[in-house]
Order: sequence, then C-alpha cells, then structure tokens
Amino acid sequence: MAKGILGRKVGMTQLFDESGKALSVTVIQAGPCHVLQIRTPERDGYSAVQVGFLDKPRRLARRSERGHVAKLNSKRVKNRSAAGVELPPKADCEPQRFVREFRGSAEGFTVGQKITVADLADVKAVDIAGITKGRGYSGAMKRHNFSGQRASHGVKKVHRHMGGTGALAAWRGGGRPKKGKCMPGQYGNSRVTVRNLRVARIDAENNLLMVLGAVPGPAGGMLIIQQTNKVG
Repeated sequence: MAKGILGRKVGMTQLFDESGKALSVTVIQAGPCHVLQIRTPERDGYSAVQVGFLDKPRRLARRSERGHVAKLNSKRVKNRSAAGVELPPKADCEPQRFVREFRGSAEGFTVGQKITVADLADVKAVDIAGITKGRGYSGAMKRHNFSGQRASHGVKKVHRHMGGTGALAAWRGGGRPKKGKCMPGQYGNSRVTVRNLRVARIDAENNLLMVLGAVPGPAGGMLIIQQTNKVG
C-alpha cells in the first residue's frame, strides 16, 4: 500500500528556497492517526487499512463510535465471547472524528498503531483529496467560466445568459439538451483530488506537512494525503 495519512488544512504561506525564491505552500496538520481496522480479503473481500484522525470527546460520540475503537462490556459481546467467537482487535483509543480507508496490502500495519507525518519523510510527492468550497447554485458564467455574450448591438439584456442549449437535428438528440451540457447548477462542494504535489517541508515535531501549491477546501477542511503513483 502506498504511504498515506489523514490531515486538516491549516492555510497557505511562503517558504524560501536556497536561491531566495519565494514558494507558495499549503500547511497541513497531518496526523497523528490511529489504525482502527485491518480489512482482509477473507473477512471483508478486499485489503485496506482503516485510519482515524482527530480525537472526538466521548460525551459527543455515539455508542457505535465508542465500540468501534474500544471494547464495550455489552450483553452481545459477552454472549459472543461465551460462544467462542473471536472478536476483532480494537485500537483502544478515543473515538475519531475523521475515518477513511487506504486500499492496498496491509502488510506491516497493526490495529492500534500510530501513523505520523514522519512516516512520509522519504516521500517526494503526494496526491491530496478534499471537499471543495461550496458556492451554492451558480450561473453558467461563474460555474463553467463562460465569457458571456457580447455587450454590443444586437444583444439585449442577456449578456450573462448561456445561449442556446437544444439540438434541432434528430441525430443530435431530437431537440433535447445533450447529457452533460454545461448549465447552471450546484457549484463546488464536491470531492477533488490534486495530484503530484511536491513535498516542500516536514515538521515532525509539530505534525505539519507543507506542499507546493494549493489543495482543495477551506482552512480547517479535512484532507486525504497519499503518496502519488504518478510517474514523471
């Protein structure tokens, strides 16, 4: 499995290289993360490592969330133990706010293990996935970068309209708009992955990862960081 970790976007700042050139970087609070479960083909049908980030107060966590990370002395658990059913190991940590899985071989991982940003010390570039800022229902110009219609003679009060959407010819759809047509609608609030971002600096003492360029989402947004498989 490619090396991966969960994190939270802190913001953007500048770093300076050896020649004095300013570099725009995004600062990410990456880890520490707890390994909550190991997915196996025999039990789950696939291989993966389930990881949690940011402790959640127990008073705010549901019983299912508490039971996911620690053993509960419930009647069901006692009955299963008495019947000889082997219960899966628990991470024995606090409930986690952000839980995700990394697909791939789980070799070298154990439940309860901690993953820190120091584990990415030899990684040169990463792929980062996050939820973009939601901008609500937007028009075609803002949503799809349309230039709009001419602000000259012959165009009357439709300067920001998107223009024609239909297709008159039968072989184009019989007068119906084609599927996937760029039209007004929900803008943002979708998962986006930015690939091959170069790692600029790692601060293992403060659990900070700095990458060149921008990453999806607002400050405080949760991120999935994984070693890139992009070549070149």
